[in-house]
Amino acid sequence: MLRPLWNRGLVSACSWLLLTLAATAADLFPPAVPLTARDTLHVGEEPSADARECLEGLCWSPAEFEVRCEAGRPDRGDVLVRFPSSVPSGVASNDLVAMEWYVARDEDRQPVPARPVVVVHESGSQMTVGRIIARDLRQRGLHAFLIHLPYYGERRQPERRPQGERILTVLRQAIADVRRARDAVAVLPFVDARHVALQGTSLGGMVAATTAGLDHGYDSVFLMLAGGDLASVIEHGQRDAARFREELEHGGVTTEQLRDIARRIEPLRLAHRVDPARTWLYTATYDQVVPQRNSSLLAEGMRLDPSHRVSLAADHYTGIVFLPFVLQHMVRQIDALAAETSTGD
Repeated sequence: MLRPLWNRGLVSACSWLLLTLAATAADLFPPAVPLTARDTLHVGEEPSADARECLEGLCWSPAEFEVRCEAGRPDRGDVLVRFPSSVPSGVASNDLVAMEWYVARDEDRQPVPARPVVVVHESGSQMTVGRIIARDLRQRGLHAFLIHLPYYGERRQPERRPQGERILTVLRQAIADVRRARDAVAVLPFVDARHVALQGTSLGGMVAATTAGLDHGYDSVFLMLAGGDLASVIEHGQRDAARFREELEHGGVTTEQLRDIARRIEPLRLAHRVDPARTWLYTATYDQVVPQRNSSLLAEGMRLDPSHRVSLAADHYTGIVFLPFVLQHMVRQIDALAAETSTGD
């Protein structure tokens, strides 16, 4: 009898805690009061004709937009942040971007001022690795924002994700949403917007890599299991890459169309625009999804110093055992860069 009573008591206690946190979020971040943000996207001059063509296909006209907060979903962060996509797809529920906010708190569970990190998840529909990263960063004293890419999470539709050439629209939207997320985060309470970091893993890493090439909106960038020459990753990569290739083939995309789609969002076309002093790339030596060749191409395109290239003795999936080390390393770099900025001020 004791064990069932204990289990019921534990469930009741957990339910009470979740309700308490939700109520706290609702009090601190009332959904009826929108915040006003503005795009700070600034492409600047670009001498390369190829890069200019790429930028023209990815950028949008900066504008003001509203940011709203809702109580977080159970086990899905403390607060749900919503803002409109700058590159709408025409599907209303998908065009309202969602971010799970994992709020940095003190020992009394009260929100505290802290630096923010926008986390871009992997291709898995449950966004498991992205959530692990966001929770860990919260424990390390940072505000973590897990952005839901188009047709994931809160933006998911009953039908399958777009197929065929419509995937280009989705990927372009993903890049724009991640860049706009920087400006949405900056207007939120408790956020120290003097240093906003970007982290992406696998699919999220490639989206983040192209986003970082738009401008210097993010103050530091951390890419994990990502690479360049996307067409070759999709054509020759195994497992996740192979599944994506099959989805494209099922949607009637030819090899030539695939290469054209990949080229439109190719991070190598904008890699030279990334600040190598504020960018780190974490790769897996035996990666079967994003081969070392592709990771090296991205690192070389970004002109990364060897100290900004961290190689893990793992494959695309076993590399998760190194995640505590990677996140600890990442937080140290954010702290060091933020300290430099403060000294400069």
